[in-house]
Amino acid sequence: MLLVIACVTDVRWRRIPNPLVLTLAVTGFAFSVWVDPWLAGLGRAIGGLALGFGIWIVFFVIGAIGAGDVKLFAAAGAWLGPAATWRAALVAGAIGGALAIAMLVRERRAREGLENVMTSISTRSLAGLAAAPGTSSSRQLPYGVALACGALVVAWIPGILA
Repeated sequence: MLLVIACVTDVRWRRIPNPLVLTLAVTGFAFSVWVDPWLAGLGRAIGGLALGFGIWIVFFVIGAIGAGDVKLFAAAGAWLGPAATWRAALVAGAIGGALAIAMLVRERRAREGLENVMTSISTRSLAGLAAAPGTSSSRQLPYGVALACGALVVAWIPGILA
């Protein structure tokens, strides 16, 4: 439910509130300690949180996603544990790519998007994937939706990509 609320706030206001992320993280730690012996559960939650943060922080640093997106996925990682967090990141990346393509096609900016991706590939840099300076928040992709969907898919289908 918390991930769905995060999706709604991200789409509507392009923000994911910190109290929501904190609640997700705390309940993720509680869940992990409940399903595993407390020390193993604590390690599972910390590992998932750290991995979720580590995977997406690079994209925040280059300006491709927001800090709320990174925090949201890290908090979801506390629920999932490291192995599932890795799979959720792969699923989220695929969903995010599909959403980005759909948004570019809808806004008739597909050529611009393809040029940015090709520039990133040819220069071996992620900088071309960042939002253009001055881009209004209504034109930016609410990537928290893709991250939440990736976490939900892996939570519901644990064997996916295993």
